[in-house]
Amino acid sequence: MVRDPFSEPVRAIEVGDRHISELVEAMRDTAYQARSLGEVLRVWEEAIKARDTVIFLGLAGSMSTAGQWKMVKWLIERRFVDVLVSTGANITEDLVEAMGFRYWKGSPYVNDAELRAMRVYRFHDVFVRESDYLRMEQLLADFMLGLDGSGPYSSAELLFLLGRHLSDRGIDGILTSAYRRRVPVFSPALVDSGFGVAYLLNRHRKKDFRLIVDHFKDFEQIVTIKSRFSDSAAVFIGGGVPKDFIQLAAVSVDVLLSGDLLTTRPHRFAAQVTTDSPFWGGLSGATLEEAVSWGKESGESLKAQCFCDATIALPLLTHALHEKFREGRKGPDLSWVFEEVIR
Repeated sequence: MVRDPFSEPVRAIEVGDRHISELVEAMRDTAYQARSLGEVLRVWEEAIKARDTVIFLGLAGSMSTAGQWKMVKWLIERRFVDVLVSTGANITEDLVEAMGFRYWKGSPYVNDAELRAMRVYRFHDVFVRESDYLRMEQLLADFMLGLDGSGPYSSAELLFLLGRHLSDRGIDGILTSAYRRRVPVFSPALVDSGFGVAYLLNRHRKKDFRLIVDHFKDFEQIVTIKSRFSDSAAVFIGGGVPKDFIQLAAVSVDVLLSGDLLTTRPHRFAAQVTTDSPFWGGLSGATLEEAVSWGKESGESLKAQCFCDATIALPLLTHALHEKFREGRKGPDLSWVFEEVIR
């Protein structure tokens, strides 16, 4: 049934002095993706205010190379995120800057063969020295070599130990903040990053080197986390593996607890920022309404999806949250996730 088509007017934005949060809220009364971004802020805000609610953040792509990683740290430190699910890239490539090196403004309109000869890697319009990137991979290899023969670990346990390793050395990256705030970080495709190269380097250095990451344990841990709360929120920056890993938790709680394949526990809040379109059929662009058919969200869930570059949306969203919640949020205690590796 169509609601009253004249119940809410579009309100043109007037230029004037205002806070970022006020601007994003005003965008909710406009149209297209501006309105959608305002709705994403509203969903996140309601999730922060809700009781007995765990907030998951899915972080896809290679955002750390694009100047976004300190905002992710801030979200963790303020506990606007309780659980992070990330690509391996985001939680390793931030370390290049955290170690004191740099990413550089570049251009996609260059001769990449010449860049290769200069030992420069390119991320669209960002450059990094190969030597700096390799130092990051060497750091990961040295860390993993110290774990030789132990485990197996879930990725959350492994990354908790890496956060402690970084904290002890004064390297203040995303995982360092997650370690200090006891925020679990899962990376279900961890080897698709510098971790994979670092593992092979260790295999060369020490032929019997072994490190086992149990991604089935990952899944059991994240589903257990969701099972312990009345409600959950899912915020997705991009899509991919992080998005579906969080979404599958909503359909798996009762499978874990009782073997019930039919019952689902949809996320009460869900928001996504993505540049992918639904009509290609991929998960990254799949609408949150489509997810209702799976029971990942419900018809009653508070949902918003903004089709926008995350490097535009994330700075606006984080600064709006900063203005609205100056004191941050306490967040639930999830330190039990690491109980097997805390010594």
